[in-house]
Amino acid sequence: MTTEHRLRIGDRTILLVEGPAGWGECSPWPGYPCDELRARAAAYEAAETGWPPRVRDQVAVNALLDGDTEASDGAEFATVKVKVGRGDPTADVERVARVRDRVGRHPRLRVDANGAWDVETAVTVLDRMARSDLEFAEQPVASLADLAAVRRRVAVPIAADECVRSEADARRLAATHAADILVVKVQPLGGVRAALRVAAAAGVPVVVSSMMETSIGIAAGLALACALPELEYACGLATLSALVGDVVTTPLRPVAGWLRVPEVFPPVPAIELLDRYSVVS
Repeated sequence: MTTEHRLRIGDRTILLVEGPAGWGECSPWPGYPCDELRARAAAYEAAETGWPPRVRDQVAVNALLDGDTEASDGAEFATVKVKVGRGDPTADVERVARVRDRVGRHPRLRVDANGAWDVETAVTVLDRMARSDLEFAEQPVASLADLAAVRRRVAVPIAADECVRSEADARRLAATHAADILVVKVQPLGGVRAALRVAAAAGVPVVVSSMMETSIGIAAGLALACALPELEYACGLATLSALVGDVVTTPLRPVAGWLRVPEVFPPVPAIELLDRYSVVS
């Protein structure tokens, strides 16, 4: 038997699905490209089918520095990600340089513009940011065609994210050499198995990321990261701080830059926390 639980945590509406294989999460937010039917399919996969076997039990994760967050907040991480593209591109260049100065030369540094720039802006900004020794730039422009155009003109490796939402998109990425790396999220792709197929079709290294989910949703991302045949890059799964609450008593948080599969996996929500955030329909 499968049961749905509707929750409200802060400003997030979250559907948790309880089934014979465990718990799944459906929690797309307005304005972000994630089809709700695919998100529900991902939740039901987790609850009714479970996930493929793991080939590892821990994954490296990146720190996320947003706005004017101090770089020292990512001190325990070997990889730091900086959100850019929300204002003056020159200010972004300067802020990334400041982050590099604070963390030193050792940590890997990546940026994510969420498709905010046009091709010319992206080329100009990434040429300047290259001085900060970037690991890669995630979704600097919106479309696969524009990603390919930027990639041909810059030295910084390019990652695709929001413009790949299907195996067909992944095949186009491969055919057009649009990106060096693919960022995958479980909910927008329809589940762990669907994400594995998309990753295989793209034919490039993969970064697993989350959608600011509870520990139930992050568990699906961790299951995906642990099932991939190869995992070259740190994953974007250290995002629980984006929520004002969680549904498990031992949240899925990284320790010393690593997210490990817990003893109880998939995690199980606590009844008192379900009650706290429950929405009466």
